[in-house]
Amino acid sequence: MSATTEPTTAGAAPKKTPAKLVFAAPRRGKPPRHLADLTQAERREAVAELGEKPFRADQLSRHYFARLVDDPAKMTDLPAAVRDRLVSELLPSLLTPVRELDCDGGRTLKTVWKAFDGVLFESVLMRYPDRATMCVSSQAGCGMNCPFCATGQAGLTRNLSTAEIVEQVAAGARAMARGRIPGGPGRVSNIVFMGMGEPLANYKAVIGAVRRITDPAPAGLGISQRSVTVSTVGLVPAIEKLAAEDMSVRLALSLHAPDDELRDDLVPINNRWKVAEVLDAAWAYADRSGRRVSIEYALIKDVNDQAWRADLLGRLLRGHLVHVNLIPLNPTPGSKWTASRPEDEREFVRRLEAHGVPVTVRDTRGREIDGACGQLAAATKD
Repeated sequence: MSATTEPTTAGAAPKKTPAKLVFAAPRRGKPPRHLADLTQAERREAVAELGEKPFRADQLSRHYFARLVDDPAKMTDLPAAVRDRLVSELLPSLLTPVRELDCDGGRTLKTVWKAFDGVLFESVLMRYPDRATMCVSSQAGCGMNCPFCATGQAGLTRNLSTAEIVEQVAAGARAMARGRIPGGPGRVSNIVFMGMGEPLANYKAVIGAVRRITDPAPAGLGISQRSVTVSTVGLVPAIEKLAAEDMSVRLALSLHAPDDELRDDLVPINNRWKVAEVLDAAWAYADRSGRRVSIEYALIKDVNDQAWRADLLGRLLRGHLVHVNLIPLNPTPGSKWTASRPEDEREFVRRLEAHGVPVTVRDTRGREIDGACGQLAAATKD
């Protein structure tokens, strides 16, 4: 059955072989322990184990999280001998920038990071007039195998640690605070887990990172939980687990198709948890958190952008606490898919609005710098 034809109930659907999904990351060496991996209590314990007074942990936290210091020589309240040892043990260098590209007059900065073991992943800092958003990666690669996504096609290398995720945000915060981004000194206000990887497949590290990002300084970076968005392709048990955390982060569901037939192909996890199950979990999250769910929908020419699919999506979403983000597809090199025609995009929006569903078309920043997640890292590796 063609993706451009409305499905009928006549006849049995052809049997499909689900794409390979990878939930467990390959076994690799662990990143060095870092202050951002630890809670406040754990930091004090770690410092005590090194033979120092526990309050030194609070001093380190203040430098890293509150003052955004990355030069140990500026930690002048720590005696040199103590400082060198504590920095070596609890503030090791985690990430090295190997490539940076900017656009939008310097207000969008994309960085390829290299970790201790040589793996590459990306983050993007985007400054707008009213906010500055960091898009962070949670994995090096991704095991969800979505065929239109550069990261999904690269496969999963490994999970990132809590500190490797937090350091992406801290690096962006330092760039903003030091006036590196045009517009003068500022602060990172929003975090989206929409970079490389499936965040809920690296659940423990991602939740740890959210805690470090949102804990008040100096325990963390002090960014509001309401300004954090965690995306997922639809790992239902993990969505339910996230709801039980009783946090106020926003859930973003990468849906990309309203019908199981097409979503089975575009988002292979749908072979395990169908559209209805995923949406039920999303609505339960909205009920518990009080936050509206963002539905992410990449518009792909002649694949998922038909008017009847817009109507089907509208019927599924109307009456719920929800907002749709339509994303013009940023095609990957060699891809057979591309962004929808402007007239089809407008009709999709019109039909969703006719169902009373709030919808916006996402700003396509970074297109000229391989803006889609995974593109720049792949180009750098090549």
